[in-house]
Amino acid sequence: MESIIQEMKELLLDLVVERAFQYNEETPFRLSSGKTSNYYLDCRKITLIPEGMECIGRLIFEKIKNLHIQGIGGLTLGADPIAYAVMGAAYQERQYIKIFIVRKSEKDHGLKRKIEGDLHAGDRVVVVDDVLTTGQSTITAIEKAKANGFLVERSIVLVDRQEEQGLQKVQSTGIPVEALLSRDEIMARYHQTR
Repeated sequence: MESIIQEMKELLLDLVVERAFQYNEETPFRLSSGKTSNYYLDCRKITLIPEGMECIGRLIFEKIKNLHIQGIGGLTLGADPIAYAVMGAAYQERQYIKIFIVRKSEKDHGLKRKIEGDLHAGDRVVVVDDVLTTGQSTITAIEKAKANGFLVERSIVLVDRQEEQGLQKVQSTGIPVEALLSRDEIMARYHQTR
């Protein structure tokens, strides 16, 4: 099983470098934080394709399958396809994990929910995200999940940009956090393929 997991991680790394990673030494990209960077990761190009979802779902499920959680989710939109992928992988292994979606802003009509999904206070959950830079979107999702009464067991991100102490900031919430891939791994693979 360990070799299959390693193969899936290698495939995910290849997919990220081939489809989601852009590098430009001369013209930096503007990030959502307002800062600039010589590289950009558009993880939706991975999370929204079948082979990407398969790898992500399996890799994260392997990390959480013994936590006995009831839900998985995070801040929309980056977390949504990741949560769907894990739910599908879990269901194939006869584990029933539901999804929750954390809204960026509260609805102004209906029940005015901040979180969508069929979960309840006291349910154990994992928070996911696509790219971790400052850690703020992951922290926001953790805080909103806790405010909704969820017991957040762990956080898993697809890529850690290894900038601005993002991983450490999330860890400072008291929630264990890990990344499937790091900037260093992506850059090393990028340079190998050029």
